[in-house]
Amino acid sequence: MTNAPSALDIARKLVQCPSVTPEEGGALAYLDTLLSPVGFQVHRPVFSESGTPDVENLFAKLSHGKGPHLVFAGHTDVVPTGDEDLWTLPPFSGEVKEGMLYGRGTADMKGGIAAFSAAVLQYLAEHGEPEGSISFLITGDEEGPATNGTVKLLQWAADKGEHFSDAIVGEPTNPDAMGDAIKIGRRGSLSGTITVTGHQGHVAYPHLAHNPVTIMAQIVSKISAAVLDHGTDHFQPSNLEFISIDVGNEAWNLIPKKATARFNVRHNDLWDAQKLSDFVMKNAKDCIPSSDFDVTLGLIPSNADAFLTRSDTLIQSFSESVKKITGRTPEHSTDGGTSDARFIKNYCPVIEFGLVGKTMHMIDEHIAVDDLKTLTDIYYDFLTRYFPPKG
Repeated sequence: MTNAPSALDIARKLVQCPSVTPEEGGALAYLDTLLSPVGFQVHRPVFSESGTPDVENLFAKLSHGKGPHLVFAGHTDVVPTGDEDLWTLPPFSGEVKEGMLYGRGTADMKGGIAAFSAAVLQYLAEHGEPEGSISFLITGDEEGPATNGTVKLLQWAADKGEHFSDAIVGEPTNPDAMGDAIKIGRRGSLSGTITVTGHQGHVAYPHLAHNPVTIMAQIVSKISAAVLDHGTDHFQPSNLEFISIDVGNEAWNLIPKKATARFNVRHNDLWDAQKLSDFVMKNAKDCIPSSDFDVTLGLIPSNADAFLTRSDTLIQSFSESVKKITGRTPEHSTDGGTSDARFIKNYCPVIEFGLVGKTMHMIDEHIAVDDLKTLTDIYYDFLTRYFPPKG
């Protein structure tokens, strides 16, 4: 036994910090009080960019001798609570009821931060400083624009000469039970708008107009029916979904001039922005019957390319820790949405492993206290593999 705080104690304190993006809410300050006394050099840089809120971040490093540099990464910012009256327990109370810890951010992802913090503190208390470096890279801008967070914190650290060996992001990766899955990559995400321009006119005289709505309907139908691919060894098939079709027309007797359709595609590593642009435009142009219509495509700049971590050493070692603690062999997964791992992969191999994510972003977000202990044990076991204790 050690005097290191438990993951539950840390998680409760973090949840009690109302750190809704972009507010720091006291969460980073609390982590500072945990890490500074045990020798971490803590920095809390604030990053800014026009049109976005300023965001405070945290980088803490403990270094001793020569060896690898392991990074634990995550975010303390959370999404809004919604109607607090609908919560069983107050969303920032951090209360435990019937073996469950309730509160905004318990699953996504203050519980993960609490677990790897507790694991590191336990390791230091039992074994002392490792041969190498341990860092915490924590942002307050993952649930927001992701502009003044991890992407800038990584560059800030690189400018100071930091070099990372491996990284673990504590996002909730397990669909149903601890040990289900390790994220070894992520699909890419790309959004865009198709615009069809015709000729406005009166509905009673359609021969004098060129209706873009019917053309857009054909485009949406054709692209939605198309098969992008059948998946790869590590990725599921790519998927494009239309999320809106708009003409901005409130009149009943007016054929509009323009129609737009917005889409998002979650894609595997067979695709990039240029290939997807070419695919969408080819299918759209196939539906244009004459020069009376024009079609254009506008893509939103994306920082979410598909990626796959290929470090067998990192993946295998962590998988062994998961199996040892849970008795389960984790799937090596790439599904789900995006995360800040998409930025970290440019600096070092990165995997993601955290709690069960069933309730993230929901009213009554909660996690099992037992799962929090299990996650801490997994991180601790991995630390002993990554930094073998002396003697």
